[in-house]
Amino acid sequence: MRLISFKHPDGPRPGVALTDKVCLDLVAADRSLPRSWNALFARMSEVRALADRWRNPSDVIDGVPLFSRSKYPLLPPIPSPSKIIAVGMNYRDHAEEQRKAPPPRPMLFSKATTCLQADRGPIQLDPDLTQVDAEAELAVVIGRQGRGISRADAPSHIAGYMCFNDVSDREAQQADKQFFRGKSLDTGGPCGPWLVTPDELPPLAHGLDITGALNGEVVQHSNTGQLIFPIDELIRFASLHMTLLPGDIITTGTPGGVGAYRDPPRFLRPGDVYDVAIEGVGLLSNPVVAL
Repeated sequence: MRLISFKHPDGPRPGVALTDKVCLDLVAADRSLPRSWNALFARMSEVRALADRWRNPSDVIDGVPLFSRSKYPLLPPIPSPSKIIAVGMNYRDHAEEQRKAPPPRPMLFSKATTCLQADRGPIQLDPDLTQVDAEAELAVVIGRQGRGISRADAPSHIAGYMCFNDVSDREAQQADKQFFRGKSLDTGGPCGPWLVTPDELPPLAHGLDITGALNGEVVQHSNTGQLIFPIDELIRFASLHMTLLPGDIITTGTPGGVGAYRDPPRFLRPGDVYDVAIEGVGLLSNPVVAL
């Protein structure tokens, strides 16, 4: 299934993209359901039953609980996670372009939850931001609470996968000698357009092509098989002494080709468009605009 969140006149709602054009409003289909995925992941059997019931929509797609994808703006699939855990230098080619050895353990950092942006939403740059980079990433969303999760049990804690763009202010990173401020720009966490459930993909989303394209030119190209630490190990390591909650987002790192390590460096500018495409997951596209 492709799980979405969308902007309804009554507030954010969860839904399912049944096709590229037709979506199911889960709240309209069953008023007893929670209005956020954070709570709804515990009732996925009911979600799947509703999606199966409406799997073959008629030509009339604006009758409740179905609606056209163009009717309501999409939100980030998880609009309000408790936390965003990001992973640094987790692709072998990204380590190589920095002339660094692969890290001995996952390098975790955090992004502020206020950074999130939807598919097609603008990446907004203040005038003083001149070294902002894009990073194509696969993100995994937690569906079941856990602490001290084993690698063997990690798949049972996964709700799904989505495209993510870890937009980064390199000037702030260099000045602060750490990641949080430079990784937490408003609109600096585009994700979506939907969350793909694990049954639609290979185990642990292994072996998927991933690309980042700037204005249609592919500048990042790799495969999730190149992850230094696979997703089950990231979940195990992140949960060692920290509780992971439903809706938490873990971004799994970016491949080589980011702007800061190009010669000459290549940063985002107003008028650019950055696309993140992941095999079987989707296409995330965001324009860059000046504030």
